[in-house]
Amino acid sequence: MTTDQDLPMDHQSATALFAAKGIDVTTNKDQGVIKVIKRAGVDGDRPMIGDKVMVHYTGKLVTGKKFDCSRERKEPFCFHVGKGQVLRAWDIAVLSMQRGEVCTLLCKPEYAYGAAGNPDKIPPSSSVVFELELIKFEGEVLTGDGGIVRRIKVKGEGYTNPNDGSIVNVHLEGRCGDRLFDCRDVSFIVGQAEDKSIPLGVDRAMDKMQKGECCLLYLKPKYGFGSEGKPEYKIGPDKDIVYEITLKDFQRAKDSWEMDLKEKLDLSAEVKSKGNQYFKAGRYYQAVIQYQRIISWLEIEYGTGDMQQKKIQDYILTSHLNLALCFLRLKEFTQAVDNCNKVIELDENNEKALYRRGEARLRRNEFSLALADFQQVLQVNSANRAARAQISICQSKIKEHHEKDKKTYANMFQKFAERDAKDNHILSHLSKRLHLQLVFSHFVFHDVRYSCTLKTSTTMC
Repeated sequence: MTTDQDLPMDHQSATALFAAKGIDVTTNKDQGVIKVIKRAGVDGDRPMIGDKVMVHYTGKLVTGKKFDCSRERKEPFCFHVGKGQVLRAWDIAVLSMQRGEVCTLLCKPEYAYGAAGNPDKIPPSSSVVFELELIKFEGEVLTGDGGIVRRIKVKGEGYTNPNDGSIVNVHLEGRCGDRLFDCRDVSFIVGQAEDKSIPLGVDRAMDKMQKGECCLLYLKPKYGFGSEGKPEYKIGPDKDIVYEITLKDFQRAKDSWEMDLKEKLDLSAEVKSKGNQYFKAGRYYQAVIQYQRIISWLEIEYGTGDMQQKKIQDYILTSHLNLALCFLRLKEFTQAVDNCNKVIELDENNEKALYRRGEARLRRNEFSLALADFQQVLQVNSANRAARAQISICQSKIKEHHEKDKKTYANMFQKFAERDAKDNHILSHLSKRLHLQLVFSHFVFHDVRYSCTLKTSTTMC
């Protein structure tokens, strides 16, 4: 598939040719980007704003001179469409394409390289031609584990986003499969969407949205209604769900730098109480959000007096300890250890931090480290019966681990011995065969010499 038959030409004739064969895909219909479909794509979905797309492309001047080609590099090009990461013409055109489609674009300078052009490649104020193939596309992944995927239907306005503590006004529609289970206008505080029966995934996506944005959120069970489901919505356990969210308006909460220390301390008391409420209800992810807010406000603060400084440190220590407990419940043991370490840096004999770190290490099968933590707990408080019980468990696990190692090594050495015995048997067998061959060769050699002697003695000179 090539556009060579359309080249070379000047801008005016190129525009006329493309206009006759293609369609103007610009919003303003100013012929800034004219698209000619060379191969139709697969019927169905098209990319949405923010989707990660993969394309092959060839770029040429209207004269026919090639200036760039991904196929020659044998590597497709990936970008998030509609985010200003590429030429304006590409953002516009790719949103109009289907998977597998190949098209040719004629792009005016203002949609391509502008008045400046591109040194050594694109002359100033030049129209350019691109052949694009849309290989595939997928939604924007908002979390490291792929549990929240966003696809933007309508782009928002401005450059600000809600933060934790913001009050947001949204219209939402929730679906499980083809069934609509929730449709309403609702206001909630970001970080506390649980209070309005809104899943964690919607709450966590809010800080990526802008006013007026409408997007689809594809939520895995962890970010939806989890293993419990949602009986009031007739959602069973471990179900994927989809929410369509329109952010109508929001009021941002104050950022840390906008608050004085008194405000932070007062708000920390409220947020800690909310975190504790979520923890008691078993909403550990929601509790984590609250405790992390406190740390973000106070970790670099320093009080004006001993009493204020102690209050700051108490909030920080308590938040880290509570985070460690949340992560233990969530079975995210590395993060539990990290938060315990933060406490121990400030208070090396903190009984709760040592105990919880021991628990996390035990669950990570780090038995010796866990044992050391529980022993240190007893040094701090010899009456801690739970630590004594954990020490017994650690010692049992260490012994079990050593026995398993002994058995493994014994089996390994037995196999080595069997292999050595087998190798010795083979060597012995080969040695016997070699000995027999040498004996045989000796007799043959003597037999030949005898024959030669006999022949020599009976032959005349």
